[in-house]
Amino acid sequence: MLVAASVFAFIAAAIHVYIFVLESIRWTAPATMALFRIPDEEQAAHTQALAYNQGFYNLFLAVGAVLGVLLLARGNIAVGASLIGFAAASMMLAGVVLLLKDRRMLRPALIQAVPAFLALVFLVAGL
Repeated sequence: MLVAASVFAFIAAAIHVYIFVLESIRWTAPATMALFRIPDEEQAAHTQALAYNQGFYNLFLAVGAVLGVLLLARGNIAVGASLIGFAAASMMLAGVVLLLKDRRMLRPALIQAVPAFLALVFLVAGL
């Protein structure tokens, strides 16, 4: 079960690294603007600092999940599981918040939340 938790935590981390790239590096790119439903470059410019900051939150959660996986693999179950649990719970709850804010965001909320949720399920089952 802990191997499955690690796999889903790593998938969730990869998704959050991708979100970091979109929010902190490619925010004003046309494809990113379309993905986030940003209507024009002016609005992208006005929200860029917020997105930049938010992207780093996503990166930090990804780093926490990956560190947890590495520590779990090295036999440090308590710390590894704690890091995976915190990062995955944060990722999952962020997806829930996104969906509660805007029901049209079902797909991105599921992409963000489901792998993290599965990591949590397998983590709890494996402990």
